[in-house]
Amino acid sequence: MANMQAQLPHWLQRFTGSHWLLPVVFVASMLEAVIVPIPLELLLIPLFLIEQKRLWALAAAALLGCLAGALAGYGLGGWLFDSLGQQLLQLTGGQDALDRFTQELKQDGFMAIVMVGITPVPFQVAMLAAGAAGYSLWLFILASAIGRGIRYFGLALLVRLTGEKALQLWQQHARKLGFALLGLAVLGYGLSHWLNA
Repeated sequence: MANMQAQLPHWLQRFTGSHWLLPVVFVASMLEAVIVPIPLELLLIPLFLIEQKRLWALAAAALLGCLAGALAGYGLGGWLFDSLGQQLLQLTGGQDALDRFTQELKQDGFMAIVMVGITPVPFQVAMLAAGAAGYSLWLFILASAIGRGIRYFGLALLVRLTGEKALQLWQQHARKLGFALLGLAVLGYGLSHWLNA
């Protein structure tokens, strides 16, 4: 586990084993959801391995932090989109993605948000577009919780099943895994529409 400890930034190493770790993961996830372009998974995998007794609590803290950030991003999209929202898009290079996602929101917003939550697409796009389009806040939070819940708890399950190989697997196959989960979500969505037709 010392090797895993070395995978973490020094500021985060100080919190492993302490009662402050869950709030720190919450804040890191919230910041990652709003603006910080760090892949949270690269922090979570070593933490999951080091703190295996708190594996599910860490995944929950990451999810709750992401949802808090999602609320902030939704608000930013809804109330400040013309000024600050545009600046955030320029920082993240997401204008084209926002335009595509806004169109998807009009057609099928709920599943579009779930899919963005699962895949490697920047989540800021979903937050800003949902807020700017006036998409239902409750449906937005529910879809975000499902998408990011699949992502974080799926990652925790990957760590539980594969141990230290999880970090290598994630680094090599993150995009493929995200799109595989996206494929499953699309398949489930298509199947539910077919059954309800």
